Amino acid sequence: MISRRPELADALRIFAADYRETYPTSFAQERVLRELPLCRTASLGGHKLRCDSCGHEVISYNSCRNRHCPKCRAAARAEWLDARERELLDVPYFHVVFTLPDELAAIALQNKRVCYGLLFRAAADTLRIIAADPKHLGAQIGFLAVLHTWTQTLLHHPHVHCVVPGGGISPDGQSWVPCRENFFLPVRVLSRLFRRLYLQRIQKAFDNDELELHGKLETLRESATWSRTISDLRSKEWVVYAKPPFGGPTQVLKYLARYTHRVAISNSRIVAIDDERVRFQWKDRSSGAGTKVMDLAGIEFVRRFLLHVLPKGFVRIRHFGFLANRVRSDKIALVRRLLAERQQTRPPRPSPNPPIPPDRCPACGTGRLVVVEEFSPGHPALFDTS
Repeated sequence: MISRRPELADALRIFAADYRETYPTSFAQERVLRELPLCRTASLGGHKLRCDSCGHEVISYNSCRNRHCPKCRAAARAEWLDARERELLDVPYFHVVFTLPDELAAIALQNKRVCYGLLFRAAADTLRIIAADPKHLGAQIGFLAVLHTWTQTLLHHPHVHCVVPGGGISPDGQSWVPCRENFFLPVRVLSRLFRRLYLQRIQKAFDNDELELHGKLETLRESATWSRTISDLRSKEWVVYAKPPFGGPTQVLKYLARYTHRVAISNSRIVAIDDERVRFQWKDRSSGAGTKVMDLAGIEFVRRFLLHVLPKGFVRIRHFGFLANRVRSDKIALVRRLLAERQQTRPPRPSPNPPIPPDRCPACGTGRLVVVEEFSPGHPALFDTS
């Protein structure tokens, strides 16, 4: 039993060897098993930080910088959020979630790069096509999309969260077209188009022999079995969920701080780890029973966590429409000008308060911690607790 508060790294350290004996691992999964247990330990070296205001000094271990590590997300999140804060618009924001059916989730687990990429593109094209239709909004929209692949119990459940400003640029680029109050786009229409676009594209991937289908999915290699599966999926209702709109930029930033750089499980949810099992908290939203504790064998916990390791280089936060990377600066300037013309009589909303940056000095609360000395792995300074 671990005496201090248990962490994900502890579970990987204890159960990794047994997991490798039981299951094959991909290159990306092997990196997670190797790097996360070393994060912020003397094995990776460290550095001395000094406040540029009060001179307070801190010795800190180096991080593993693996994007699946819950310890390494804070710095990346703070930098990313700072950029997003500068891009927020003074309009309501909407939250739309696109989810793959279970049948396709199983295929995606063996074809992450292909199927997750299709999920992004189908969701993005669905939003842009419906929004551009004069029957709905008749405008070019912009939005960011974040891939999540897990449930609260770490099961595989790929879905994309889209955060969308409530309106868009008119086709002639001369005005801002707002959406209706508390309503963005019709969910049923979004769902039907999302289904059609995704199935068209995964069919093309199958025809081009781009999908791996093995194990329980091996029968899908047969054209007749594949065709029946796709036909069944065409008649099934796909889940597209539009959540209530955010109140404004402040609420959007808080949401992004929680969701964008999240990994499958945070250290705060882990309750206990012993030589055989892992216990962690989860929210049972389906029954409304609130927070529960799940008890899993250690190897099963590791297996579930590794389901959510992404292929090397796969981008899980993407920007589309007028927020796409190549046009974002110019388009945001245009949108702000259009909004200013439209909202001249409205009082300005207060600026959102960003999260406290991770390099803020804990002693004075105003200065920034700056690296002043580097230590190699195993350096005596890393073990000095005086």
